[in-house]
Amino acid sequence: MSGKTVNSAILLLVVGNAMALISDVFIKLLEPGAPIFQFAFLRCVITLLLLLPLAGQLNRKALFAGVGIHTLRAHIHLAGILCMVVALGHLPLATANAIFYAAPILVMVLSVFIFREQLTPLSVFAVFSGFTGIVVILRPMEFNWAAVAALASAFALAINAVMVRRLPTQQSTVHKLFLNYVLILPAAGALAWWEDASWDSTILISALGSALFILGYNITVLLAYRQVDANQVTSAEYTGLIWAVGIGWIWFGEVPDLYFLAGSIMIVVPLIMIGLKHRRRAPARGFNPTTQRRDAPIST
Repeated sequence: MSGKTVNSAILLLVVGNAMALISDVFIKLLEPGAPIFQFAFLRCVITLLLLLPLAGQLNRKALFAGVGIHTLRAHIHLAGILCMVVALGHLPLATANAIFYAAPILVMVLSVFIFREQLTPLSVFAVFSGFTGIVVILRPMEFNWAAVAALASAFALAINAVMVRRLPTQQSTVHKLFLNYVLILPAAGALAWWEDASWDSTILISALGSALFILGYNITVLLAYRQVDANQVTSAEYTGLIWAVGIGWIWFGEVPDLYFLAGSIMIVVPLIMIGLKHRRRAPARGFNPTTQRRDAPIST
């Protein structure tokens, strides 16, 4: 699975999204009432340790370039992690992940306000269909703090994705990710200290598993998008929802209902249609060298 062909890149993304779901499973297996600040701090520390072997990819000439925007992204990332833990702890695995898929829709909306981008009719349809799908999945009578946390996590993902454009272009993806976790540690550590929870080794295991598998996802995404244009394979990212349904059903006995299926279709299908439309419009790779991605997207 080198990622150098479309088929191998798609396979990488399918496997990668399965790894991301396993990361979610480690979070969901936390005991009720587990100290979430302690978990978030440990996961960030472990992720940073796992990144240390890649420190050679840091651009030392621009080590702290854009530190202001990096710091803001880091703390939004921390808020997103905390909201994700709450959502996964109280919502079915598939339901939480379906709401997380609101992030690409929110990216489109934010891009209109921040970068004055023009939405196509299909993009407008995707926005309205996606938000309607979220309402269908959650149903107002079942709307609770866990649902709010899931939406907040999706919003954090979307803000961070939009802010990537403001980051220094001379920094690699590893550099950006490394800085993100370095800058996140003081706040995460302060929250864990304020929480004053007793040490729990099971939280360490969950944090290690979650960090390891989400980093594995990041690596597969890097490999997939390094050689192949994003619009050719990005629809494979939505296989994550299939993994969420399967793992939730088999592991946690969470059987999806018709509301979930209908809402998921309303969220995911328009996004896949956008990806397929971009794929049809894209010229052959050999004639479109300027579209090669500088950095692969990172799930945080």
